[in-house]
Amino acid sequence: MKEQVLNAMRAAGKPVSAGEVAKSLKADRKEVDKAFADLKKEGAIVSPVRCKWTVA
Repeated sequence: MKEQVLNAMRAAGKPVSAGEVAKSLKADRKEVDKAFADLKKEGAIVSPVRCKWTVA
């Protein structure tokens, strides 16, 4: 799921919210939130603006 989230974020080409990623992947928001939490811990994603994330 983490790789799918990263790919969706790269494809968006701009900072996106977890909800936008979930919608684009047609995935459960809880799964996307878990992937976001893991990616934040790993430093793979960063937040340039409030509530929006992008690949580090």
